[in-house]
Amino acid sequence: MNRYFTYRWSGGMGTGDGIKILFLLNGIFFLAQHIWGGRVIWLFGLVPYRLWTSAWIWTLLSYMFLHADIFHLLFNMYTLWAFGREIESLWGFRRFLVYYLVTGVGAGLFHAMITPFSMVPTIGASGAVLGILTAFAVLNPHRIVHLLLFFVLPIQMRARTLALFFGATSLLLGITGSPDRIAHFAHLGGMLTGYVYLKAGGWKRKFFQWSRSVRFAMRGEEEKARQMQNTIDKILDKANTQGFDRLTRKEKRILKKASQLFKKTSRNPDA
Repeated sequence: MNRYFTYRWSGGMGTGDGIKILFLLNGIFFLAQHIWGGRVIWLFGLVPYRLWTSAWIWTLLSYMFLHADIFHLLFNMYTLWAFGREIESLWGFRRFLVYYLVTGVGAGLFHAMITPFSMVPTIGASGAVLGILTAFAVLNPHRIVHLLLFFVLPIQMRARTLALFFGATSLLLGITGSPDRIAHFAHLGGMLTGYVYLKAGGWKRKFFQWSRSVRFAMRGEEEKARQMQNTIDKILDKANTQGFDRLTRKEKRILKKASQLFKKTSRNPDA
C-alpha cells in the first residue's frame, strides 16, 4: 500500500457504531443545554478549581459532550467523522471508544493541572477529537490530507505535519494566554495523552511478546532436562544390570557430564 496515499474528507468510508454513539451523545447534551441553559454547563462542565476542591470527578467525562454553540459542535463532530472512521474500522468499536474517552479525560486533567485555580467551565470534545487526529497521524504519518484553512483556502499536508502544527499551536497559544477563550492546554493534553497511550500500548505488546518468548524458551529447557534425565536413568539401569564396563563411550561421557553438572549446582545453591 502506498504510504503517500491521499486522504480527503469525503464519504468514501462507512461510519462505525462508535462514532454514531458519540454523535448521539453530543446531540443529546447539546439539546439539553438549549432546554435547561447554563445549569447543564454548571453541573457537567469541567471547572478545575471545583474538580480539585470538591472532587467533581464526573465532569472529567461529561465536559467533552458539551459545546458552546452549533458551530463548535459541528466542527468537532465533522473532524471526528473525518479522521475517526478509519481508526474505528481498524481498531473496532470497543477500543475506539475507550481511546476516545481516555484522551478526553486526559485532556481535561492536563488542563486542570495547568490551571488549577480556574473557575471558568471548560467544555467541548476538541481534546478527544485531537486525540483521534493524533492516532491517525501516528498510524499514517505520511498520508496526505486535504483540508480548507479557515474554511476558504485549500491546502494539503502530511498527517504528521498537521498533528505537529496543531500541537505546536496549542502549546504556543496556551503559554501566551490567548484571549480567544479556548482551552488550548486541553487540546495539547488530548494529543499528548493519545500519543503516550499509543506508545505505551506498543511497549506493552513488546513486553508480552518478550515474556512469551521467555516462557517458550523455559519450556524448551525443561523438556530438554526431562529428556536428559530419562537418558541418564536408562544408562544407570544398564550399568546396574550389565555393569559399568558394558556402557558405551557415549553413555560414559553423558554420565560424566551429568556428574560434573551436579557437583557445580551443589556448590552454588540458589538463594
